[in-house]
Amino acid sequence: MSRDNESSATEFILLGLPIRKEEQGLYYALFLAVYLTTLLGNLLITLLIRLDSRLHTPMYFFLSHLALTDISFSSVTAPKMLMNMLTHSQSISYAGCVSQVYFFVLLAGLDSFLLTAMAYDRYVAICHPLHYTTIMSQSLCFLLVIVSWVLAIANALLHTILLSFLSFVTDNVLRHFFCDLSALLKLSSSDTTVNKMAILIVGTVVITLPFLCILASYGHIGATILRAPSIKGICKALSTCGSHLCVVSLYYGAIIGIYFFPSSNNTNDKDIIVTVLYSVVTPMLNPFIYSLRNRDMKGALRNLLRGGRFSA
Repeated sequence: MSRDNESSATEFILLGLPIRKEEQGLYYALFLAVYLTTLLGNLLITLLIRLDSRLHTPMYFFLSHLALTDISFSSVTAPKMLMNMLTHSQSISYAGCVSQVYFFVLLAGLDSFLLTAMAYDRYVAICHPLHYTTIMSQSLCFLLVIVSWVLAIANALLHTILLSFLSFVTDNVLRHFFCDLSALLKLSSSDTTVNKMAILIVGTVVITLPFLCILASYGHIGATILRAPSIKGICKALSTCGSHLCVVSLYYGAIIGIYFFPSSNNTNDKDIIVTVLYSVVTPMLNPFIYSLRNRDMKGALRNLLRGGRFSA
């Protein structure tokens, strides 16, 4: 790696959220509440799935991994943002910045792959119900999670290694609340053509292809329901797929908002707000979406509140 350590930046300045200084106390309390809710809500989902044997199914297996991923995803950016708001310190070291990029890219990709695995699970459950237990075996579930991790790690390593070749000589001020890869590329004094090509090509594999797979899964689910239309069938599909569709809409809707409708060159305030939505707010909403719309989760929660009586 030929990064010029003598002239390149050793730290970056994060300008944070586009809010006034007198409002920082209010927003600090708000985002602290959001972050703590994310931790507690997703840990509760993981605990319920672990304790209740009725939730030991492929769908909830993937959901437990998604919950743990959401905790980690939110923890990549939220604690540093909260610390900066509390201490009024805006600096982050070069190593800390690169680490943030690595884990953010890794966990964003992992979220995408896990949502795709969950969509495939719903497709098999509704379109091939008689073969569900055979197809969605424990070995396949483990394989899907392992492949998701491997692809997400490879993607994060690629972008992090390419980032390490860049120099930051003229400017070290990031107009963001964390070390966003796109913002860093704009800041670099080096040629970023290879980095942008990697984002375009690998982004297709990590974001676009999973999204298309999810659309295809729900297309088949919709066609299956229409072939045998009944109120019972529609209600069953909505009860099993509604929560997942809500999460997919929040996650990919935010990403589409950033990359397909980017802000102007003069400001990136919209990009910052949308990034907050899918990296901080969405992980908090997921537990509510899955618990409020899911009868099994509500039953497990009632059992926990009544004294922890779970089926063996």
